This record gives sequence, C-alpha cells and structure tokens, in this order.
Amino acid sequence: MSVEKIIFFDGVCNLCNGAVNFIIDCDPDAKFKFAALQSEVAKKKLPQERVQHVDSIVLLKQGKTFIKSEAALLIAKELKFPWSMFQVFLIIPKFFRDPLYNFIAKRRYKWFGKKDTCRIPTPELQDRFVTD
Repeated sequence: MSVEKIIFFDGVCNLCNGAVNFIIDCDPDAKFKFAALQSEVAKKKLPQERVQHVDSIVLLKQGKTFIKSEAALLIAKELKFPWSMFQVFLIIPKFFRDPLYNFIAKRRYKWFGKKDTCRIPTPELQDRFVTD
C-alpha cells in the first residue's frame, strides 16, 4: 500500500499552479495527489492551527504536515533526477532556508499574478486531485 502524499497549494496563485504542473511533469509515477489550500479537503485533512495563516505549499505525508522550504525540498526529493538532488538542501537549517522561501511567497502575486478562482484539473488529470 502506498503512503498518501498530498500537496496543498494556493489554488489562485499562478506560481503555485505552475509548480503543480511542474511536479506533475516530474512525477511520472504519480506519487503525489493535489488539493487547493482553499478547498474543503484542506479543511478536513490539515490541522488548521498549523496552516490557517500559512503562505506556503503544504505537504501532507504519513499524517504529518510539512510547510515552506521543508515541504518543497521533501517534494523535490521524490521527483525524477535531477530535481531529486535538491534534497541536499535539507541539511541546511530551516531558519536559513525559510527566509528566502518567505521572500518569494510574499511577492508571488505581484510577480506572477493570481486567478479569480481555484484551478480546475483537466479530465486527464482529475485522478491526481483530491476532492473529498
């Protein structure tokens, strides 16, 4: 039985949607499922006290939540080569990594824009998105 790995992303963020497309392309074994942070799935599956004000991607893996740079690097770790090599940055403490992550996250709408509504998956990708 495979471990459930869900990536929660900002469904209206163009950068986040681009990241989801990138992960799908680099995850041919479909290890990851996806759901918007604004979804009912996120409200049900994520501990709200941990993520209610998160300006970040969230990885839910084996019942644990990972945010910010840790989530991004743990996701990269499971992608195909060469992206899996980014896991080496996990040795750097979060208090060094997360400020760069926060810098980009705070400016993502300004730099990349945002949509009026959350992403709707195409029919061929529907099974990669968690809806309940």
